[in-house]
Amino acid sequence: MDLTGHLTLILAACLLDAVVGDPVYRLHPIRVVGAWSLLWERALFTVGWNGRGGGILHWLLVVGGALAAWWGARIGLGWLHPWLAPAWDLFIAYSLLCMRDLLRHGQRVLDTLDDLPTARQRLSMLVGRDTAHLPRDGIVRATIESLSENLTDGVLTPLWALCLFGLPGLILVKAVSSLDSMVGYRNERYGRFGWAGARSDDLIHWLPARLSVPLIAMAAAILDLHPRLAFRAARTYHALLPSPNSGWSEAACAGALRVRLIGPIRYGGRLVTEQYMGDPDWPAALDGAHLRQALRLMLVCCLLAVGVGVSLGALVWR
Repeated sequence: MDLTGHLTLILAACLLDAVVGDPVYRLHPIRVVGAWSLLWERALFTVGWNGRGGGILHWLLVVGGALAAWWGARIGLGWLHPWLAPAWDLFIAYSLLCMRDLLRHGQRVLDTLDDLPTARQRLSMLVGRDTAHLPRDGIVRATIESLSENLTDGVLTPLWALCLFGLPGLILVKAVSSLDSMVGYRNERYGRFGWAGARSDDLIHWLPARLSVPLIAMAAAILDLHPRLAFRAARTYHALLPSPNSGWSEAACAGALRVRLIGPIRYGGRLVTEQYMGDPDWPAALDGAHLRQALRLMLVCCLLAVGVGVSLGALVWR
């Protein structure tokens, strides 16, 4: 694919994502990858390959299978008609980008903040923590945390992988992220088997997570928020989260908005932390205005990410 075709694919996929949003149907590529992963997980566990070696083989089967399925379908469609191959590429790229979906989930919570049971139910689709008894400010904090955390793994890494490495890069990133969400747990079943999925997920998001900080600061400057605090908060508070990557964008977002995030969090009825992310004099009793501001910040970050990605793609693919 030449430079013009590559940039056209990126911009068309981003435009489709912005206008239509993530398609929801049974054979969505991510669902297919998930089913493929589960099939091989069961097969490998059945024959006793449930250790680290089996996990590496599982990684190769899932990621390799995703790439092979895309490439095989592309060749077959290209034989039928020359326009079907690029149409297939566009469909896959559009299906694997989710910028609009990120903002839509946050907006759905904002729209129901006056109806706390509904807001809690919608929040539960974004986070794994207990939401049944969260107060209004806890709902807002958790939503902003989810938006800022998913900015890296849901937007920046996939988008920039597409821009730099084409569709194979995007497919690899999304397959690895799916693997991490399915087997990347530190428990008895997946502690060794999920090692490859979890570590590769940490690796692919390492640089985008850190680059999210200047991106968020730039967006904060455009919106007349707190760009300097975004840098300072990221440097000071990123290590509060156990993930090596999630804390960077979340802390930068807290600084950009000049608010405290995290606070009391419960999983399975057990309090796991009461620590806040942010300076003690920053507000933690957040409301709809803070969430609305966070959504604007995420929107500008997405637009900037597209601009950065297209520029990088033009440099690499020229």
